Amino acid sequence: MKGRYLGFRVHGEDYGIEIQYVTEIIGIQKIAAVPEMPDFIKGVINLRGQVIPVMDVRTRFRMPFQEYNERTCVIVVNHDEHPIGLVVDSVNEVTSIPEENVCEPPRVAHNESARYIRGIGKVGDEVRIILDVSKLLYGSEAEALAQMTPA
Repeated sequence: MKGRYLGFRVHGEDYGIEIQYVTEIIGIQKIAAVPEMPDFIKGVINLRGQVIPVMDVRTRFRMPFQEYNERTCVIVVNHDEHPIGLVVDSVNEVTSIPEENVCEPPRVAHNESARYIRGIGKVGDEVRIILDVSKLLYGSEAEALAQMTPA
């Protein structure tokens, strides 16, 4: 699985996450709101009897809101043994990116969202922003979500 990434789009940009973290991909469904959660946590879904918190990646990255449509997907990933759904605009294919084609993010990226980036993957003439699943949540946020999903 090393070097394989699930590609997806958010706000016209291509991203990738290591396939080893991906459990499944589902279409958007009804999300039940949970009070007093950060704005990027849209709520929870019931996936075959399992309660899964859902994060809107657009909101997390402070991008403009876009209505969910038939292309909107939820990528279910495993974060510290707890599943979390990531709402993205669309899912692309699984791509192999050799480690030598993944470089560190530019040092000019000192804004808050830069901490979510594990690297920049070069795929032909294009680039994929590779996210670090473990850093999408702060420690206290991760703990709050872990309490929402029984082990």
